[in-house]
Amino acid sequence: MTSFFSSSHVFSSSSLHNPMLLLLLGFTIVFHVHECEAQLTTTFYDTTCPNVSTIVRDQVRQAQSSDLRILASLTRLFFHDCFANGCDGSILLDNSSTIVTEKDAAPNNNSVRGFDVIDNIKVAVENNCSGIVSCSDILAIAAEASVNLAGGPTWSVLLGRRDGTTTNLTAANNLPSPFDNVTILQQKFAAVNLTVTDLIALSGAHTFGRAQCRTFNQRLFNFSNTGNPDPSLNTTYLSALQQSCPQGGNISVLNDLDVSTPDTFDNQYYTNLQSLRGLLQTDQDLLSAASTNASTAPIVNDFAANQTTFFESFLEAMIKMGNIGVLTGSNGEIRSNCRQVNGASDMLMIEVGAKRSSSVENI
Repeated sequence: MTSFFSSSHVFSSSSLHNPMLLLLLGFTIVFHVHECEAQLTTTFYDTTCPNVSTIVRDQVRQAQSSDLRILASLTRLFFHDCFANGCDGSILLDNSSTIVTEKDAAPNNNSVRGFDVIDNIKVAVENNCSGIVSCSDILAIAAEASVNLAGGPTWSVLLGRRDGTTTNLTAANNLPSPFDNVTILQQKFAAVNLTVTDLIALSGAHTFGRAQCRTFNQRLFNFSNTGNPDPSLNTTYLSALQQSCPQGGNISVLNDLDVSTPDTFDNQYYTNLQSLRGLLQTDQDLLSAASTNASTAPIVNDFAANQTTFFESFLEAMIKMGNIGVLTGSNGEIRSNCRQVNGASDMLMIEVGAKRSSSVENI
């Protein structure tokens, strides 16, 4: 998925594991976000739920033991939440009498996953400190844990988000898409105050996970109605993809986003682009699209040459993305069930009771 925060800060590779530096980084970022977001802090739960990060990480690790894909899926879930309605846990809400779920949006339907893992994390957290930790903060912590458990960087997660009580299906249907060109992607990122560097760094999350044939099969046989495959695809890689996703075949078949190290968080995604083995057109276009690569290709090449540079930019972008449209203070709520707003069960019982009463009167 895709990134955020000025890359003017320079770190050594060892700084990625320096807690004090990461804490200072968190405070620096807070100064650059909106006032309501400035209430987020890395120490938010230090007295009320001091073990929350450990609890979340343990649950993510447990899920990983039976599902290698889950680390990428949880990272993606956070991205899809933040880009629609802000980082408020709205993507977790199921349909109800008052909620139109974002899960049915085209980019999410039969695609985003990990909801059951978030449910399990919420239960574990509630058992330890009931009514304290928001579902939106759980998503943020789970994303950091997922990246790190896959071999990527670690960072101090800014916390203190509260959960939204509404959804935004329109925004969820307009998420950055594998069918967008680079210009459109840049516009969508700029709309949430994310830079071109953020875009390219967050795209690096495609260093792990899978994608269905339907997200890239337009490249394989009749690219842009030319009758030929996308010329920016490595021919050997193209042949393998055509076998996995034949014309008229199952468009839901999963393919590794990173053909080299599919379950490891590293900079191989960018070296794959250099060898024309980017799976999604939006990925390869960051290096190969003639109309836009003057601004994007140098960053891709920098990240391919230096994994530490990529990691530094990625964690900065994740922190910045995690500040999009957050609810703090008295805004929002702390959901007891991540799938529904508080009071939803009571409202359902009232509605059912009213219907039963009405039925008796009609009889």
